Amino acid sequence: MTEPGLAPRSSAFRRRISLALAALATIAALQGGFAVWAVGLAQHHVLRGRVAADIKQGFTALWFDKQQLRNWMAQRQFGATATDEQRDALLRGMRDTLTRLDALAEQAVLLDQGQAARQRQVQRRDALMVLRGSLDQLARGLASLNQPAPGLDTSAAWHIANDLFDNAEGRDLRTLLSDSLAREDVSLREKRAETDDTLAALRTLWIGTTIAFVLAALVIALGFARALGTPLVALAEGAAALRAGRLSHRIPLDGANEFGDVARSMNAMAEELAAHRAREAEARQALEEQVARRTAELTIALNTQKEAEARRRQLFADVSHELRTPTTAIRGEAQIALRGPVKPVEEYRQSLRRIEDATRQLGTTIDDLLTMARSDIDSLSLRHKPIQLGPVLDEVISLGTAMGQSRGIRLEAEPWPTGLAMLGDADRLRQLMLVLIDNAIRYSHPGGAVRLSARRSASATPMAEIVITDEGIGIPPKELPRVFERGHRAPNAEEHRADGSGLGLPIARVLARAHGGDITLQSSLGTGTVATVTLPLASFGEPS
Repeated sequence: MTEPGLAPRSSAFRRRISLALAALATIAALQGGFAVWAVGLAQHHVLRGRVAADIKQGFTALWFDKQQLRNWMAQRQFGATATDEQRDALLRGMRDTLTRLDALAEQAVLLDQGQAARQRQVQRRDALMVLRGSLDQLARGLASLNQPAPGLDTSAAWHIANDLFDNAEGRDLRTLLSDSLAREDVSLREKRAETDDTLAALRTLWIGTTIAFVLAALVIALGFARALGTPLVALAEGAAALRAGRLSHRIPLDGANEFGDVARSMNAMAEELAAHRAREAEARQALEEQVARRTAELTIALNTQKEAEARRRQLFADVSHELRTPTTAIRGEAQIALRGPVKPVEEYRQSLRRIEDATRQLGTTIDDLLTMARSDIDSLSLRHKPIQLGPVLDEVISLGTAMGQSRGIRLEAEPWPTGLAMLGDADRLRQLMLVLIDNAIRYSHPGGAVRLSARRSASATPMAEIVITDEGIGIPPKELPRVFERGHRAPNAEEHRADGSGLGLPIARVLARAHGGDITLQSSLGTGTVATVTLPLASFGEPS
């Protein structure tokens, strides 16, 4: 705030501004008054010229209408077509013109008070009076005019008509009209000359006053520019510094006037803003640290929740897929045992043993699914021990036959060589083969066949190749690289069977690679698919 002792001195600049504005307002008022006076004077002269021009035009119209009446009379006397309506219209026009000239003459008396003008006005009124009397005389004469009788002296008739048109009250109307037109022409030229002189004088006076007013305004403006230049530049620089955020800038104005008060206020505001900015920066830093901590906590919680949700969804998908294959095998084995006539007890015992094997696999699958619920399929544990592939493949053929019969698909097997020994988990291998056989059956057409064969590979490392061939719908070439992606199904597979989950092949590949092998697929769209499982063999004999 400004100190109380500085208040009287700080209003000095306001007083100077008030005086300057009052001077400019006075100059503007004087110029406006002069403009009003000049416009009024110009309008007066223009109106005088306009009235003079209208009077001259009126006399010219009278002369012209009179000539028209003379032509009408000639046509009437010499037998041409000349109607009374034409005559009356011309007479009525002349009377209207005389009435308008009377009004213009009265207006000219009010506008022009000069000696010469008064003399012309007396002559004009006298001429108008004679013309009005001659018009009445002419109207009476024309009203009684008839076509001449045969043998009438036309020369005498023409002299009578001319006397009717050219003489009134002992005066020559031709001379009267000619003098009136000459007089009005002189009056019009005088009015125009006076108007031009007045406008030129006004223009000169207007330019002079404008220059004087502009010079006075420039003197005032220069005085204030010198007085305002330094403080305004300093205040503008201070405002620009505040706008740019340079709060350390101070305005160097300490005078006891309005500019000094504004400078001190802006300097105080800059100090307060700097302190506020420091406090705001500290608060922002603390808030950003808190937000960063909370964001990290929320990110961890969100990722944990997403992982849990993904594991839950994956568990449900894996459960639906992995439980389907053994349950299908159990149901197929039971249907075979119950179909047809009563069989020997040994056949029922064999069916029950196969059902027992399938239920054991089902239990193992359930354990795996529980394990997958806690982690992922890649972490499944395998119980590696020496096994022979032949018995495992026999069990796969038995269970796969039951699965194929329930869907009208034949399962054919070629004899495989003996001594296919390896280190592995028989249950996992059985699960792997049944997944591939189940896929081959599911995507084959009723009445088709699925063939299973096994052989030793000719590679340097002893390997067993188990080949499963179907005659099903096949896989499109562009979909073949993606068949091992979890959850992916080709469009033609979804059209053929809508109940798949896209988990079988990914699980089968994980199981194959867990045994040190792999799975490859070859397929032709519409003709079938060939799945080849390669597994490493070991060099030990038949287990006891």
